[in-house]
Amino acid sequence: MGSGGKSTELFIFIDGASRGNPGRAGAGVYITDREGKRIAEKGRFLGHKTNNEAEYGALLLGIREARRLGGESVRIYTDSELVERQVKGVYRVKEPHLRVLHRKVMEDIKEFDSFEIESIPREENREADLLANLAIEKRITREKGGI
Repeated sequence: MGSGGKSTELFIFIDGASRGNPGRAGAGVYITDREGKRIAEKGRFLGHKTNNEAEYGALLLGIREARRLGGESVRIYTDSELVERQVKGVYRVKEPHLRVLHRKVMEDIKEFDSFEIESIPREENREADLLANLAIEKRITREKGGI
């Protein structure tokens, strides 16, 4: 909590997408305030990744954006039950490439006063999904000599 005031609470919807799994991957992050008003959105091309790597990429992008925006209390919403349960410690992280990403997430979330992660149905995560896929589409267009 900030000094005497209400802490800056951010609601962050994240999604990772991979075409081919592994394949071209993107991350999408959609951030709102308590009232559901959009504060920020971001899509990023991640390169050649698995779907789970893309989900972690989206989580790390969301955490970075929350820090940039001065978030103190952060609630993450993801449609990846695996990532949610691994971050909560319900599931072990077995894959070495995910272990590195998981460790980074666990380190980064210590900076927040409050951190929660919750899995939600895909239908409730449309904005983040769109941003992740848009990042992939933009890269494909660029590779084809488009914009």
